[in-house]
Amino acid sequence: MTTQQTSQSATRQQLRKQIRSLRRSLTPEHQQRASEDLLRNIRQRQDFRRAKNVAVYLSSDGEINPKPLIELCWKLGKRVYLPVLHPLLHNRLWFVPYTPRTQMIRNIYNIEEPKLIPAQRRSAWALDLVLLPLVAFDAEGNRMGMGGGYYDRTFSFKSLRKGMKGPDLIGLAHEIQKVDKLPVEGWDIPLTAIVSDARSYP
Repeated sequence: MTTQQTSQSATRQQLRKQIRSLRRSLTPEHQQRASEDLLRNIRQRQDFRRAKNVAVYLSSDGEINPKPLIELCWKLGKRVYLPVLHPLLHNRLWFVPYTPRTQMIRNIYNIEEPKLIPAQRRSAWALDLVLLPLVAFDAEGNRMGMGGGYYDRTFSFKSLRKGMKGPDLIGLAHEIQKVDKLPVEGWDIPLTAIVSDARSYP
C-alpha cells in the first residue's frame, strides 16, 4: 500500500467514525420522523412500485430505520428478503425471506438476521430491488459503507458480467450523512440512487 493509499484509508476511517457517531446521536423522535419521511420518499419511486422481490435490512448503529417500509412491502404483497452472512464465502451475503413469523438469530456482528434455511434463499441477481444501508454519501450517489465490502462483493457481477443487470441498488440514509465528495474506489459498485429522509440523489 502506498503512502497516498494509506492516507486515504485513514481519512475514510475517520469519516466513518465521525458519521457513525453523528447518526447515533439522533434522538428516538428524530429517528421516527426520519423513518416516516424515508417511507414517503421511497414509495413514490417507480423502481419501488415495480419491484416484487425486495431486499432490505434491519437497522443498527443509528442507521435510518426501514421498518415502516418493510411493513408497506408486506401490505402490498411484495416478497421481502434480508441479508445473512454467507456461511462459506467471506464478505458475501445471501438473501432469505423475511416475514412477521421468521425465526431470527444474531450474527457475529450482533445484528439480527433470519435463521438460515439455504433452500429458501434467493440469488442476488434474481432480486428486483435492494435497499441497503450506508455510512456516508455524496450528491453524486457515491456510497461509503462500513468497510467490509459485503455488498460490493455480493453484487460485483453487475460490473463484471456484461448483460447481467441484476437488481436496482438504492442506498438509504439520514440526510445528515451527506458529505461534499466521496472518493470512488475501483471495487465500488455504483448505486441506482440514494434516498434520504429529505430527498433522492442523484
